[in-house]
Amino acid sequence: MTMDIHWICDDAALQQVCSNWQQRPFIAMDTEFMRVDTFYPEVGLIQVSDGQKVWLIDPLRITNWQALGDLLTTPSVVKVLHACSEDLEVFLRLTGQLPQPLFDTQLAAAYLNLGFSMGYSRLVGQILAVELPKGETRSDWLHRPLTDTQIRYAAEDVQHLAEIYQVLDVRLSSEKRAWLLEDGQEITEQLGRELDLDSLYLEVKQAWRLRPQQLAVLRSLAAWREQQAISRNQPRNRIVRENTLWSLACHQPKDIEALARLEDMHPKTVRQDGAQLLELIRQAQRLPAEAWPQRLPEPLPIESSGPLKHLRAIAQQEAVRLDIAPELVVRRKTLEALLKTGYPKGPYRLPDSLRGWRRAQIGPVLLAALENPL
Repeated sequence: MTMDIHWICDDAALQQVCSNWQQRPFIAMDTEFMRVDTFYPEVGLIQVSDGQKVWLIDPLRITNWQALGDLLTTPSVVKVLHACSEDLEVFLRLTGQLPQPLFDTQLAAAYLNLGFSMGYSRLVGQILAVELPKGETRSDWLHRPLTDTQIRYAAEDVQHLAEIYQVLDVRLSSEKRAWLLEDGQEITEQLGRELDLDSLYLEVKQAWRLRPQQLAVLRSLAAWREQQAISRNQPRNRIVRENTLWSLACHQPKDIEALARLEDMHPKTVRQDGAQLLELIRQAQRLPAEAWPQRLPEPLPIESSGPLKHLRAIAQQEAVRLDIAPELVVRRKTLEALLKTGYPKGPYRLPDSLRGWRRAQIGPVLLAALENPL
């Protein structure tokens, strides 16, 4: 396979090529990065293709990302990526922008009922009958110079992505394409929302088991951990593990000795952050009761498994009707949130997590199923 590969290694070249890309109907984009022991992905290469040529951007030599940020938000140019969550983090960190409109080929395959959460190699094999090499998936993309094998691997990836887009795009109905782009907008909006540190405790498993006063401690600790992960550029669990946050909020140790005895409390954390953790606990303990979070709702009882199974069957029927992957219709968490609004006797209301086309297409069907149980 012969490819026309062009390197972009300075700000002027990036500005010029981004200006040219502004005239394209679409660009396929991919990134290669390292994320072993950091909070943020460390990007080593950005690949772009318009279906004819391939450009490789060396991010270690670029200092001004304004032109790429402008391109990402140009509405007339569709940005094509595959399973793009970490790629989006790369673009947001480099440019402060996220791609719109966004066409995720993994989602497109699901809308065409080819499979859900398909890996890139499998999709390339199914659509293009090409077997991708796997040897470079764990390469050190920050090391220079890149090898010829790395360069070819990266270039082929994005070239095939452009080819896949052109195949999938024509197969999608106008309705499904609109739904796909709506999903892309939802993905970028979620990632682009300002971080609410005070709500992070809600994501801690088993938080519902804690009393309001304990939740106040958990809220403070979860916010602190996120701030430290960002400032130190370390994974969250390198700061404090999630289950350790729960134990801290539950037991609220009063001194270093009690802190060190907590299960899963790493000795290094005790040495480095023990005093700070104890102070955070004391500060939260001093909050008045009116400043405590409300107690969180308990999980649905085991008796709810029947209605939940019925809702999942309804969603499956809708997937068949729409000819899309069943997992696309509605997430289990959304079905659980729907049940929680009125279980066991109702009335029920659609949860906020059911949005867009799903709310309009699937919401009434789910409500009707709850109002007229089997």
